[in-house]
Amino acid sequence: MPRFSANISMLFTEHDFLDRFRAAREAGFEAVEFLFPYDHPVEAMGDAVRSNGLDVSVFNLSPGNWESGDRGLGCLAERQDEFRQSVETALAYAAATGAKRCHVMAGNQNEVSRQRARSVFLDNLRYASEKFAAAGLEILIEPLNGYDMPGYFLSSTDMAVDILAEIDRPNVGLQFDIYHHQIMHGDVVRSLERHMPFIRHIQIASVPHRREPDEGELNYSHVFEQLDVLGYDGWVGCEYRPRAGTLQGLEWMRA
Repeated sequence: MPRFSANISMLFTEHDFLDRFRAAREAGFEAVEFLFPYDHPVEAMGDAVRSNGLDVSVFNLSPGNWESGDRGLGCLAERQDEFRQSVETALAYAAATGAKRCHVMAGNQNEVSRQRARSVFLDNLRYASEKFAAAGLEILIEPLNGYDMPGYFLSSTDMAVDILAEIDRPNVGLQFDIYHHQIMHGDVVRSLERHMPFIRHIQIASVPHRREPDEGELNYSHVFEQLDVLGYDGWVGCEYRPRAGTLQGLEWMRA
């Protein structure tokens, strides 16, 4: 059975954010992940992780201004200085929390050509790769489905793997979100088999409603068995919105 990490940006929202670390630990999780830690001081984040004996599986670099529609800075040519500052900020939070990897959000393509957006994204990934490698850390990229993230540049798993092959750096890998992949492509198990050499982190949720993995169109029991067969020993992030309270929805994991 995989090792599960609680995404506390979506789970345990019954609690204030910094209290969710303890709630996750008390519920049996040994690791957490979150979308963005930047509303909370570096020291407070580090204390919340250490005092509860948790690992941090992953968190995202700054998305830019989420409220105004930003979904990452990775492919935005006019904001490369801001991207580079976000790398430094993420490294500080990684050092404080002990996180070993961060997700670089590609951002929306906007009005530029796909070729131009790709070129900028590659340039920014190379820059981030060097900075994270110097700290002994990894960066990840994650394709997101166009229904939830219309206009997002990195919109297919094949595109992500092509980018990783072109970059060819040992500390840059794939964040394989099964929810997003199922919506975009389907064929989850064979895709896991095919792309496992690139995969560094996996996330789960039911499809189509992004709830607990005991409902919807995927047989997650079979998926989990196949992850064992494939030898995946990393964290599996529970990145879903509970149907009701978080604890009530964890029966799937206890089972």
